[in-house]
Amino acid sequence: MPSFIIVVGASAGGLDVLCKLAATLPGDLDAAIFVVLHLSSQSNNNFLTNRLQKCTSLHCKLAQDGLPIKKGHIYIAPVDHHLIVKQNNMYTTKGPAENRWRPSIDVLFRSAAVYFNEKAIGIVLTGLLDDGTLGMQAIQQCGGTCIVQDPLEAAFPDMPQSVLNNTMVDFMLPVAAMNEAIQYTISNKIITWIKVPEYLKAETAMVEKTVTSIGDISKVGKQTVYSCPDCGGGLWEINEGQEAHFRCHIGHAYSENELLKKQFESLNGTLWVALRMMEERMNLLKKISHDEKMKNLHSLASMHTERAKDLEVHINNLKELLFNIKPN
Repeated sequence: MPSFIIVVGASAGGLDVLCKLAATLPGDLDAAIFVVLHLSSQSNNNFLTNRLQKCTSLHCKLAQDGLPIKKGHIYIAPVDHHLIVKQNNMYTTKGPAENRWRPSIDVLFRSAAVYFNEKAIGIVLTGLLDDGTLGMQAIQQCGGTCIVQDPLEAAFPDMPQSVLNNTMVDFMLPVAAMNEAIQYTISNKIITWIKVPEYLKAETAMVEKTVTSIGDISKVGKQTVYSCPDCGGGLWEINEGQEAHFRCHIGHAYSENELLKKQFESLNGTLWVALRMMEERMNLLKKISHDEKMKNLHSLASMHTERAKDLEVHINNLKELLFNIKPN
């Protein structure tokens, strides 16, 4: 069993950076490394594993449910599965997306914080939006070590900048300097086993169960007026010692920014569907009017023409709204 657990999260621009980080790590590293990279659900599971193996002398493996944790290994979260580290083993699950991602960086980091406490080292690399921020806060609360890529070096600085804006990190570094910080932590960290906050234990347990109950989630959060954009259920707000985030009892979870973005996408999609239906109705009214004129039913034809014209006004207004509506 390794002395430390290193959890790494990356998104846009992350593949090359992960290879660069892996190349700096020694083969005798007294730690196991777990990686979440946001990829399409259609991606090949072996692609990242094979790519990383070319860059490092550490053993690269695809994480598997129930696999024992070994030092000197890099375990990669499988596509479309959350990765959880727990005591001596790792687990994968098809649970609901968090921050619209599966695998989610927050899920991995939170489990590392709860089960490995001060022996967890979190690293957030390049990426868009803020997956990883809540997970890094959990690591910080449990006494772990927080390392973030210098946003000025990151191809996409949103994720590391979000961590810096919301968490007291131990190191902000270029990727080339991270191994030195890791080695320093492994050699000098004094382990006192800080007590894990109860709400973090509860939230981690919810993810492990995949689907929880309303009673369980009400213990760690307060119900809001918002509904889950993915399943339509109610959302509970959780903000004990962390940036506020939202979770439904099915398991979907969002940061405030991700919820705002998902709401916009749902609203935008709904309005485009409404526009299509209105245009179909307008065209049908015009066809009916034309057919009625051919039958000399001029009064009915005039009525349907007027309805089509009224509808066209609403269609033009809706198009103007769609072209001008802003995501935030």
